[in-house]
Amino acid sequence: MTHGTHALSHSPAFRFVLTMGIVNLFADITYEGGGALNGPFLGSLGATAAIISVVAGLGECLGYAVRTLSGSIADRTGAHWAVTFIGYSINLLAVPAMALAPNWETAAALVLAERIGRGIRKPTVEAMLSYTTGKVGRGWVYAVNTALDETGATIGPLLMALVLYFRGSYPLAFGLLSFSSIAALATLTAARLKFPLPAQLEVGERTARTTGFVATYWIYMAAGAVFAAGLTSFELVSFHLSATRSVAPALIPVLLALATAGGVVASLVFGKMYDRLGIGVVAAAALLSSLCSPLLFLGGPWLVVVGMFLWGIGYATQDTLIKALIAGVLPEGRRNSAFGIFYLGYGTGWLAGSIIMGLLYEHSRPALIAFAVATQIASVPLFLWGARAGRSARS
Repeated sequence: MTHGTHALSHSPAFRFVLTMGIVNLFADITYEGGGALNGPFLGSLGATAAIISVVAGLGECLGYAVRTLSGSIADRTGAHWAVTFIGYSINLLAVPAMALAPNWETAAALVLAERIGRGIRKPTVEAMLSYTTGKVGRGWVYAVNTALDETGATIGPLLMALVLYFRGSYPLAFGLLSFSSIAALATLTAARLKFPLPAQLEVGERTARTTGFVATYWIYMAAGAVFAAGLTSFELVSFHLSATRSVAPALIPVLLALATAGGVVASLVFGKMYDRLGIGVVAAAALLSSLCSPLLFLGGPWLVVVGMFLWGIGYATQDTLIKALIAGVLPEGRRNSAFGIFYLGYGTGWLAGSIIMGLLYEHSRPALIAFAVATQIASVPLFLWGARAGRSARS
């Protein structure tokens, strides 16, 4: 270990990144564990594929839309931690409450609540992390946070698979996730006590260098929305695998765990590569992600496994690379709002894509695949255009 690496790993900025990563590790055990069951659970309560896909897309859209409001409130009031606690509490308590859902309508409402809670706290967490990027590096900050996040997303579905393997019920599986919810909230409390003012962690190059929203920001938003439209929700994928019996029901959470484990590696590799190579890494990751849909909806069991790894790369792109892009064009004094507004555009693209893919699934799976592939490929020139616009503005 070099002296520079050793000093970085012991810096307050990196400790904050690590602490928030542990919060997200426990949080992801909860909501990704629950997410691995949402599709089959809703189906067992009578929901159709179209309903499941629309619920998933609406949940993401609401979760992204509320980020604009929560980000604006945090910027105006300075109550970053209060907003963060409210979001995590809703996010984490809605999942174990699924154990009590008597019908698909109630379960769907809880899925929406979980997404809304996640949306409330997202801009504040991303903004607080942005204060560490001058010291740690944009790609690496979001890569480390995403890697811990995705580690939880790997563990959660595996735990759910164990419950189902031993013939446990869906309500029992959801109820057990209350333990990871408590652990996440306890770690978040420790982070608040240790780092009451994350803005004081900013050293070196300032992340936010502008006072307004530059053109590059809006181009990246458009690129992100197009990319999101082609991301297939796991709710629809898991419903498809269950309905077609492509894999055994108990193995569906295992597939999600494998995908997220691959996402951990992809996040760390892509994050480090982005800090060195820039926008080309984003373009390559988006192209790889576009290949997952044909394998998931047309392939046999082994091709489904490969498809899930590529699906994991798509989510690593979303959670690491796109955040790093936006962190580089944040307006000073409006970081929370900037992340919130970006996520509104991203979520709109997600909702549109989810509705279209849910309807296409009922009528033409080849058309669904063509839509998913085409939209993700279409995002690549937009990402490249945004990067060129940013370079032109700086020259």
